[in-house]
Amino acid sequence: MRLHSFKHPRRQQGLAMVEFTLALPVLLLLLLALGEFGRMLYQYNVLLQASRDADRFVASQAWNSTLGAVSLSNTLQTQTKNVAVYGVPSQTGTPVISGLTANNVVVAAVGTDHVRVTITFTFCPVIGGGNCTGSLPGFFGNPIALSIPLVATTVMRAL
Repeated sequence: MRLHSFKHPRRQQGLAMVEFTLALPVLLLLLLALGEFGRMLYQYNVLLQASRDADRFVASQAWNSTLGAVSLSNTLQTQTKNVAVYGVPSQTGTPVISGLTANNVVVAAVGTDHVRVTITFTFCPVIGGGNCTGSLPGFFGNPIALSIPLVATTVMRAL
């Protein structure tokens, strides 16, 4: 048997370039999606750490030994919110995440000896221009919203 060679090898020239051109947008979309997912995980990790720091701060100061229970004054709640947002009890510096405010933080007593700090933040990917009002069209069904809520909650026993 004899092997047949291509009759027209010039027809194959440039075929790899066409395949690369077709595959490149898909690969770039996957790369951007992976980068956005990593950025979202990073922001969630920062929120969780801020929640822990704020809860540790309030847990060390909320215990009222005369009452035998947790006592959250307005000043302590404000300082705790500042610790969650700025990292310090006073309202100075820049937020740990751009766009995070004290309104995103909730400080509450759980029972008589625990305190809870909850931070709610909306993640906005760069793909939508940084605003959370847009959405991606869905191929089947409803469009996909670009805003993703991130919630970090920490509960600690008051010391």
